Amino acid sequence: MERIDRKKIVLSAVLMAFVLVFAACSKQAATPTAAPSSSGAASISTTSFTSDFAAMKQLTGLASQGKGKIGVLLPETTTSARYTAFDAPYLKKAFEAAGLKNGTDFIITNAQGSEATELTQAQSDITQGATVLVMDPISSGVGASIESYAKSHGVKVVDYDRLTLGGSREYVVSFDNVKVGQLIGQGFVDCVTAWNVTNPHVLVMRGAPTDNNATLFAQGYDGVLKPHFDSGAYVKVGEPAGTWDPPTAQTNFQQQYTAHKDINAVVMPNDATATAVISALKTLGIPAKKFPVTGQDAQLSALQNILSGYQCGTVYKPIYVEAQAAAAVALYLRAGQTPPSALANGQSDDTTAKVQVPSVLLTPVWVTTKTMKSTVIADAFVKTSDLCTGAYATPCSQAGIS
Repeated sequence: MERIDRKKIVLSAVLMAFVLVFAACSKQAATPTAAPSSSGAASISTTSFTSDFAAMKQLTGLASQGKGKIGVLLPETTTSARYTAFDAPYLKKAFEAAGLKNGTDFIITNAQGSEATELTQAQSDITQGATVLVMDPISSGVGASIESYAKSHGVKVVDYDRLTLGGSREYVVSFDNVKVGQLIGQGFVDCVTAWNVTNPHVLVMRGAPTDNNATLFAQGYDGVLKPHFDSGAYVKVGEPAGTWDPPTAQTNFQQQYTAHKDINAVVMPNDATATAVISALKTLGIPAKKFPVTGQDAQLSALQNILSGYQCGTVYKPIYVEAQAAAAVALYLRAGQTPPSALANGQSDDTTAKVQVPSVLLTPVWVTTKTMKSTVIADAFVKTSDLCTGAYATPCSQAGIS
């Protein structure tokens, strides 16, 4: 009996040692970095999106898990050519890079400025099986109607480029619009100094009051300019009603200039309206680098106005980044997943619904002659051959663009 007991003891000790060694090995095997999630997108963040759309290929697993179509609703083509020239093709490229098929898995439409059309397009997308909408609303009014309709049909919505006030979307994907305004304001201040504008009498223009982005832009540049107005270094001459319509902006400027001949600088919130004002300045015979004008969107005409000294600079918002970010969020929602915090990196204040909306907030860039080559040219946002034509060849060469 004693020998048998000893054998049992030895055998038990051996088994215990084996268990301990196995457990230790198992623990060591679990130590390396965790494997990527089933979506393959664990590292997606706001800085992931490059001009080659490589980040979207990380989302093919996520795309394969999703159900239903993604409907993209773009607003118009009148005040900005970006929607047909950039947003639509970039969104298409982003979804296709993730493995989706145009028409089968996603639909892209443009409402051409009609709120009724945008609502109808949303309803049509949902009828065709959309489970997620990516929407740039013409106004918060139609945006809220679309989001209410979508919610009643179990469809999730991502606000694209601008927030729908009073809406019920899940996420917002946009550039940091207060930062956009701050860049406009600081660019204006720098320009006043660089162009040696003495005793600046400033006309402050705004975008359409129905566009929440316009409010945020103004919040940004008003904050930069307020100390200059308060100190008396600048004089605010006027602040007409806001608009995104270039002819209306030009008329508003001409009326203000007729009433106040001392205006010698104007803050403009986008390039289309800035180009209209610059056209009026040229008609008045005002020479280059005498009358600061700002802008936003990096439109070709604005870049040429910058090169020729009629516009201080413009805010460049790389749309290929915004399009990929929106597509990524839509793919997460389509798959029933939550976007990672490195992607949904902020909050937007819906002052009507009185809620904070999870947001992807991207970084805008101020572009001047010094940075044009490294931004819009490097990103192929504009072609050198289009920018540097005719009278703009020499200033392009001086800016190192060829």
